[in-house]
Amino acid sequence: MEIGGVSSLYTDYLQSQSTAETKLKETINETDYSQASEDELLSACKQFEAYFLEQVFKEMQKTVDCLKTDDGINPNNNLVDYFSDNAIQELAATSTELQGLGLAQTLYEQMKRNYNL
Repeated sequence: MEIGGVSSLYTDYLQSQSTAETKLKETINETDYSQASEDELLSACKQFEAYFLEQVFKEMQKTVDCLKTDDGINPNNNLVDYFSDNAIQELAATSTELQGLGLAQTLYEQMKRNYNL
């Protein structure tokens, strides 16, 4: 794959990340959870926990990021960023589904009380 293709791939990925974040915000702001089923409510809470974990993992990665060169000219940086971001997203989603922090469950219980479900 040529360097331009990698750069284009990474640019597309960044745009999709921005779109995904915007879509998540719109979904949260526009959804009336008072009519949601318990499964929908728990799913929303798990999505939030996964997003939260993803942000935590990305910040943790910044503290130990040894893959980037000091001069910033390495053409593989974009490709490494792309795949590491995908890996972090999957890790966060899997962590939430398998064990989680308990944040989703706490949010779920609080929302059930707030919406009288």
